[in-house]
Amino acid sequence: MDTITHGIAGALIGKAVFRGEDMFASQPMNCGRIITWSLMLGAVFPDSDVLRDIFSHDKLLVITWHRSFTHSLVLLPLWALLLAGITRAFANPRKWEAPSFLALTGIYAVGVLSHILLDLVTSFGTMIWSPLQWSRPAWDIIFIVDFTLTAILLVPQLLAWVYAHPEKEKRRAIGMWLVFLPAPFLIAKIGERGGAPISGRVVLSAMLIFGALFLLPALFGWGVRIRHRTWNRAGFAAAMIYIACAAYAHHIALLRIQKFAELYPLRVESIGALPLPPSLWRWDGLIRTERGVYELRMDLADKPASDRELLTLEHHYFPDAPPNSYIDVAKRLPEVQKVLWFSRFPVTRFHKEGDVAVVEIADIRFMPIRHDRPAAFTYRVRFGSDGIVLSQGWATR
Repeated sequence: MDTITHGIAGALIGKAVFRGEDMFASQPMNCGRIITWSLMLGAVFPDSDVLRDIFSHDKLLVITWHRSFTHSLVLLPLWALLLAGITRAFANPRKWEAPSFLALTGIYAVGVLSHILLDLVTSFGTMIWSPLQWSRPAWDIIFIVDFTLTAILLVPQLLAWVYAHPEKEKRRAIGMWLVFLPAPFLIAKIGERGGAPISGRVVLSAMLIFGALFLLPALFGWGVRIRHRTWNRAGFAAAMIYIACAAYAHHIALLRIQKFAELYPLRVESIGALPLPPSLWRWDGLIRTERGVYELRMDLADKPASDRELLTLEHHYFPDAPPNSYIDVAKRLPEVQKVLWFSRFPVTRFHKEGDVAVVEIADIRFMPIRHDRPAAFTYRVRFGSDGIVLSQGWATR
């Protein structure tokens, strides 16, 4: 999950569950504001591990370091205690009304835990047991960047702010509506560039929903009658329902790809159903076999009428290159060993560029939605005619 969404989720949890107040309220820093700030900071803290990239030239840190120690359930109590201590040390000299050290520890623990769980629901993998065990569990429920979930987490907090003061509600409601009005167009453009087009009907529906959410409560005068905490609790409940729906959709998609593998039949080494944007209905079924990876893009709205129809659906096969000495040498390289440890659905490719032999390891899990583009996590090793490694690293094109 992206760091911004983590922060938004942390702030919502603070307001909905721990009686937190708006972070940028006009009143002096009080206990409620500190609670919300602490939940937000705790929720973004695990991604501070990317700061190591500033001081390192190791391009493999994204798979060997990111989502490890700071995302660990084992080390979570340590981070909560550390953050609580820093907060108390910062608040005490300023005479801020802060929660107790014990309460802050619990609040930060919830914030860090929310980050870990929201990363677990994606397909990237999170080393939650580090440093005791170096594995990358992934629940494959939510796409790494999910604009729908971000909106569900953010909009209720803005509605609570809009309707906090009756004398400002109409001005604030119109202002927020104007801010969100172009959002569906911008997201549609992002989706189009990424190969996940969003229909005009969906864009129009999103605009109408934003208009209804921000304007109707002001028009009919019932927005100010809803308490601040109620708006946030409604947002928290909606987010839980959305994730539950995604989990159910993942279950259906996984059953479908398992049925495909059974009917083909395929000797399965690993199998998964991964979310695809822009909706809960689109999934990427992947099957790793001894000689390559099968991929079946699925739209759950189009249910096959029979097993025979399931087998006739368009699918792709990514075969491994036949074994050779270059591939054998490449797979023994320490860096490639790390890539293979990270990859859940790896495919080995081989080609020659003149006298240069090129070996590539591509994780089909990160194959772009449009197949005419290279996979994001493709590691390339180039050999000279004498078998010496000329270069290695992530393929950029």
